[in-house]
Amino acid sequence: MKQIKTDHIKTDRIKTVCVYCGSGAGNNPRFVEAAIALGKAFAENNVRLVYGGGSVGLMGAVAKSTLDHGGSVTGIIPEFLRARENALTRVQEMIVTPDMHERKRLMFERSDAFVALPGGIGTLEELVEQLTWQQLGRHTKPILLANIDNFWEPLLSLLSHMRTTEFIRATLPINVLMADRVEDILPRLRSAVAQTPEGAKELAPDVARRL
Repeated sequence: MKQIKTDHIKTDRIKTVCVYCGSGAGNNPRFVEAAIALGKAFAENNVRLVYGGGSVGLMGAVAKSTLDHGGSVTGIIPEFLRARENALTRVQEMIVTPDMHERKRLMFERSDAFVALPGGIGTLEELVEQLTWQQLGRHTKPILLANIDNFWEPLLSLLSHMRTTEFIRATLPINVLMADRVEDILPRLRSAVAQTPEGAKELAPDVARRL
């Protein structure tokens, strides 16, 4: 990544982080442990969590932990998932949207960065959409894979394969951050955003609606 002088660039611009993760807990206890630790880190660093609004699985773990440690949470959930994912009523702000597209748009607009914990197809879809928008130059907000117990290694291999087979061109870099440990997540997000000039990371709302 090209180094940018950080004079007059604030390094505390990570005020809200969107976390994509599973509505299930998975079969590895380290996944839930990581979600709980991440929620605690957000609360202790005064970072608001933006997430999918549910109270189950890793979603519930990260949100409840943020709240249990005195942090702030915004849940964004479509109406049809409120019952299925047991919308968490404890959050300070719960936004109910008419559909998935509106949910994803609001999650983007309200977040300074994105973290993907382990998850399923929905998590992958949300992550890849942000990577696509970034690759097309629509935003420069940092995106980080929380590679707990190497969960994301198959995706990294696939991206490498796409690069090798020239479906990802050299002129279209994928700027994805990695962290194997929860304690490295916020420092790496802050380091990345410090290298981005103020205002360069924003996707205009009218542009987001057309994506």
